[in-house]
Amino acid sequence: VVREALSKLQASGLVETRHGIGTFVLEQHTQPGLRLHVDTVASVRNMLELRLGLEVQAVALAALRRSDAQLAHMRQALDDYQASLANNDSCVEEDKRFHQLIAEATGNTFFTDIMQHLGTAMIPRTQVNAVERGGADFAQLGQLANLEHEAIYNAIKRQDPDAARAAMVLHLTNSRDRFSGHS
Repeated sequence: VVREALSKLQASGLVETRHGIGTFVLEQHTQPGLRLHVDTVASVRNMLELRLGLEVQAVALAALRRSDAQLAHMRQALDDYQASLANNDSCVEEDKRFHQLIAEATGNTFFTDIMQHLGTAMIPRTQVNAVERGGADFAQLGQLANLEHEAIYNAIKRQDPDAARAAMVLHLTNSRDRFSGHS
């Protein structure tokens, strides 16, 4: 019950869990006019459609503009993601961090700001209650997502914006399809 409650608080952007340290209440920044409630399969699909519009462009810019240091941070986020998966730990923070690092590598603070505002709401598996999401195996889904992350990373590493776009489209459309059961 406590784990589910913390998951809901994390999904709402009210707390942040730091692996091995604990869970912390986040400072609240009220932003009138932009309220994103992602708590149903339909709203997850809507969030992924928004992310398609945003992140496909961001990843192309990141491929062209990223620094070696930014690439190293992306690699670390993916390594941390894989380590969390291997330990059956939540990899939501690592997933979010990877996508945030892509936004930062664009060099455009608007991408960074909007991704920060989306927070964990952008990670579908944190948003919908267990009853609605059915019997989905989230460890397996997390593994599939990370394979797609690797393709994104490799395109960014090669500084290939077209391949980066294609890899991000594949990742986000697959995420949508995995999560919504092809609806």
